[in-house]
Amino acid sequence: MATRIGISGWRYAPWRGVFYPEGLPQRRELEYASRALPTIEINGSFYSLQSPRSWAHWHEETPPRFVFAVKGPRYITHVLRLRDTGPALANFFASGVLLLGRKLGPLLWQLPPTLKYDRALLEDFLGSLPRDSHQALTLARRRETRRMKGRTALPDLPRFRLRHALEIRHDSFIDPDFIALLRRQRVALVIADSAGRYPMLEDLTANFTYLRLHGDQELYVSGYSKQALARWARRIHQWAHGEAPPSSRLASKTPPGKLKRRDVYVYFDNDAKVHAPFDALALAERLASRRGSASPT
Repeated sequence: MATRIGISGWRYAPWRGVFYPEGLPQRRELEYASRALPTIEINGSFYSLQSPRSWAHWHEETPPRFVFAVKGPRYITHVLRLRDTGPALANFFASGVLLLGRKLGPLLWQLPPTLKYDRALLEDFLGSLPRDSHQALTLARRRETRRMKGRTALPDLPRFRLRHALEIRHDSFIDPDFIALLRRQRVALVIADSAGRYPMLEDLTANFTYLRLHGDQELYVSGYSKQALARWARRIHQWAHGEAPPSSRLASKTPPGKLKRRDVYVYFDNDAKVHAPFDALALAERLASRRGSASPT
């Protein structure tokens, strides 16, 4: 089990000369960021299908134990609104995402603010998601061949698990039935700090926790104070050790299954003022200090 703290995206012009050294070529920004942080959330995949060449390049440019989280296409979540997603899911997995191999971490599915909780719809969608690399390849082979001509990669892969996380943005999801559904499907509920704009729930629904920090005062803009980072460090420490913080905001009174440890993935998405990478590094340092202070002497 591991705790990984990183950033959402890495190619931002305001970061140049601030986080990235002055004069660093743009083509080397991922190389630089992936050596400063152990994980990055790919968000370009939300806006459009990426090319096999891009997926292969991202794999090659990062260290051996690096992990990417991948944001699922908004075409599936915002346009189709989770209905009739079979061809679109097949196209997505055929587009080259599997070229990441074992560097492929959780897949993030962010729902639009206007999408309300619909148990049957959500259960059908979550049940259609592949849970390992071989299931993903089987799905990818059902791609729309004409549309995906010249844009397909179906690598020969060993079997490894795939994890999914769901980010909700409508109050109707504050429902114990929804939490029970996620637990049945073993899908993590994204704990999303969005400066109060969207609901934030901390129910634990899988054997890993996925945290997105969008800014605690102003969405995508504000940084996190030392006090705020200390609060998150305490919560992350508890999640990593299989515990639920006593002050958790919950939709369900039913506790999660007991685990000794959970993997935790944390992504800072407050990129507008170049806070994200520095907040990520500061939080990682706090957690390292906490682990060190807890070690026997």
